[in-house]
Amino acid sequence: MVILKEIEDAYKRIKNTINKTPVMTSRTLNALVKAKVFCKCENFQRMGAFKFRGAYNTLKQLSKEEKLKGVITHSSGNHAQALALSAKLIGIKATVVMPSGSPQVKINATKGYGAEVVLCENTLASREETTNKLIAEHGYVLIHPYDNDIIIRGAGTAALELIKEVGDLDFVFCPVGGGGLLSGTSIATKGLCPGAKVIAVEPKNADDAYKSFQAGKIITNETSNTIADGLRTHLCERTFKIIKDNVDQVILVTEQQIIDAMRFLWERMKIVVEPSGSVPIAGLLSGQVNVENTRVGVILSGGNIDLEDFFRFLQEKIKG
Repeated sequence: MVILKEIEDAYKRIKNTINKTPVMTSRTLNALVKAKVFCKCENFQRMGAFKFRGAYNTLKQLSKEEKLKGVITHSSGNHAQALALSAKLIGIKATVVMPSGSPQVKINATKGYGAEVVLCENTLASREETTNKLIAEHGYVLIHPYDNDIIIRGAGTAALELIKEVGDLDFVFCPVGGGGLLSGTSIATKGLCPGAKVIAVEPKNADDAYKSFQAGKIITNETSNTIADGLRTHLCERTFKIIKDNVDQVILVTEQQIIDAMRFLWERMKIVVEPSGSVPIAGLLSGQVNVENTRVGVILSGGNIDLEDFFRFLQEKIKG
């Protein structure tokens, strides 16, 4: 079980390598929800997402023997890039299994950081099967994206950093996919602000965490058709236990609400946030939780989005 002291220790271990990401505010956002909102911008983290915190924290603690074996993971993108960059910085061979439907920008970045990328089918079962086969063949050390206490401790440093900077909060909104970020965020939040409520936000089209939270047991969806590709994963027993103990509410948002939240962040706050990272803003703006006259933290988890179509559109315009 992860505790606040371990998140604080993780922060000491990684603070000189990670980016201390900015906290941004918006008068427009404050007016819309009638609260003081602090956005923790992990889209400005190294490789563009909070995942670097957990990956680097984990690889730093591998034994010499484990480092020589090399590491492997499966990921749709952000953990893939985080592991690849962390391995490059520490000098470890990294192999990453990625669904073929992953955003091309994330595949390219993972390769760019020096990892070997192995593509698989767009299912969690295929990801795990391909990864296990490579482990059996080469003896790689598995660095799971979220079913790992050391990863969770690293992920929790984003909320730790936020609260240390802005002070006590009444609410913290956080996206949920596999639950690693939410687990670390909830432990850091409850440890530093015991009275704060942790609100998990999930796409309606990938609502397994919501169903699990309501049922008190893990429920998985066969398919998760959401633009928030980083949140298509399922909870594990490790993250579900932490979430049950520390999270106050799980709410759902539609695909349109996610797009609207992205547009707000891009247009009004001038920051590029990917669909998964925009989900907690969508939840905040949905009005499902009354935050009037409170202090609210929001974890914007990442900013890695494929802009190829956007720039192709601009290119077409100048050709005309």
